[in-house]
Amino acid sequence: MRVLVVGGSGFLGREVCRRAAGAGFSVVGTYHCGSVGVSGVVGRRLDVTDRAAVRALVAEVRPDTVVATPYRYDDWAVTADGAANVALAAAEVGARLVHLSSDALHGGRPTPYADDDPPSPVNAYGAAKAAAETAVRAIDPGAALVRTSLILGEGSKQIELCREALAGRAVLFTDEFRCPIDVGDLADAVLELASSSYAGLLNVAGPDAVSRAELGLLVAERFGLDATGLKTTTATAAGVVRPSDVRLDSSRAAGLLRTRLRGVRELLA
Repeated sequence: MRVLVVGGSGFLGREVCRRAAGAGFSVVGTYHCGSVGVSGVVGRRLDVTDRAAVRALVAEVRPDTVVATPYRYDDWAVTADGAANVALAAAEVGARLVHLSSDALHGGRPTPYADDDPPSPVNAYGAAKAAAETAVRAIDPGAALVRTSLILGEGSKQIELCREALAGRAVLFTDEFRCPIDVGDLADAVLELASSSYAGLLNVAGPDAVSRAELGLLVAERFGLDATGLKTTTATAAGVVRPSDVRLDSSRAAGLLRTRLRGVRELLA
């Protein structure tokens, strides 16, 4: 299978490239700056906001599967328009599309979100991810759209944020709940979906819901760090508009996939 990973230099994209190459697939990974840096993977520079460039690259590579991971937190053109450009190009060559979405498109509520719950964004990033989903579903109804949560693993920004808060250089919120997932588990799930016919939305996240502050304590315990200096507050007190209690119900994915989606307490045990 020939796999094109758009956003192959990102944290998840690089892991998808690594595991796809390890499985013997022919893999091309794109980057905007820097490089993919994975053995056996061909790196190609790409600006996803350039529709003509996206179409040209996909037409040249002729992938069987496109895994789309590009995003930039403060850039609508990359997150929303870029997703549409990739979906259009994949559809033109008949490639299977797995699009990575986010729990950030939900606003938060006391009960878990099912796979098909409509977006309820509370900030610009969430709105961009919701728009990306709308475009992808309109262009390719057969695509798999993966809604995921905080991604953990070696080099994870989430782990680094916890380390910074434990050192008193950042703040973690006590009222923001998420369902972290291991980058390897997520990459394996994505590649499973690439070889399947699953169409539509699918929550792929860990089974444990924890606050950002609780995640910080788990990181402290895992790495033997002093937790007494952990800085915490609430998003409300900080005046930050972000999704609050966003728990993804990933039971459908757990029943569908061979990959076991491990919880954060097991990951950081």
